[in-house]
Amino acid sequence: MGTGTKKQGSPFTWPELSQLETHSVRNQAILLELRGRTMYPFSTLEIINSQMDLWSIERLGKCLLSSNLLSIILDYNKFGNEEVDILMAGLEKNQKLMILSLRYCNLGPTSGSKLGWAVSQSAICELYLSGNYLQCSGALALIRPIAEFAENQGKDKPTNLLQDRRSPPQQVLQGFKKNEKGSSQTGPWVIKLHLDDNGIDGRGKEGERGVLEFTQLLTYLIKYSDHLREIDLGNNVLGEIAATNILEALKERKKAKLPNLHIIVTPQISSDIFRSIWENSRKFGSVQKKKKKVSN
Repeated sequence: MGTGTKKQGSPFTWPELSQLETHSVRNQAILLELRGRTMYPFSTLEIINSQMDLWSIERLGKCLLSSNLLSIILDYNKFGNEEVDILMAGLEKNQKLMILSLRYCNLGPTSGSKLGWAVSQSAICELYLSGNYLQCSGALALIRPIAEFAENQGKDKPTNLLQDRRSPPQQVLQGFKKNEKGSSQTGPWVIKLHLDDNGIDGRGKEGERGVLEFTQLLTYLIKYSDHLREIDLGNNVLGEIAATNILEALKERKKAKLPNLHIIVTPQISSDIFRSIWENSRKFGSVQKKKKKVSN
């Protein structure tokens, strides 16, 4: 990996920290803090598989507070509790960042509440957390503010749902609400949520109860969120009861005519339930359009 001249909208890739001196980290952070006062309007930051020290993470966290980034990819970095605290503090009320990827970053259960808080306080709408170990308690803490927000929106503003559903996908990806300055409004506007391979099963200390508590909150998100488009729960052994609850929530979502939700679950459940989940998470909207076209 290396750095170079970037055109507008292109990603900014940070080289491996073993190749960087501390002054280089400082200079790169200053560059990101310029917020449009540079000829290189970076939109994406990638720091992948780099052994960052605490000072580098602190400097990164500070520059996130004032950067103009839309996407941050920090996959395959090992973060402890202190590092996660620093990064999440840097995202406080960030009205620009929309995509956060922390895949295979050694995140444990305690990271769930910090991530959930960051999502609820920022404009993040795509969250990629594959290959961590949030387990049931961490995943539950993560989705709680997102699911409760979706439930309140679904129950309190039913008359506005039809208008929101007509928004095209591209508009959704650019932020659901804008303030007077043109920034995305903070709030849990989640479109994509990847929690595959996170130890969400009945094998942890929470047991089967933990899986069902997580699934109950997840069903609120499935039934009520008209923003959500994709959930990945692959490689988590949810069990038959949890999978059945997900299936019923998908059916309710379909009856409510909410936008299609693509959901992935492990095939380690009965073939009938797995097939039904797959069928109910297909693009039924496109099927309806085809039927309408034929009828005309």
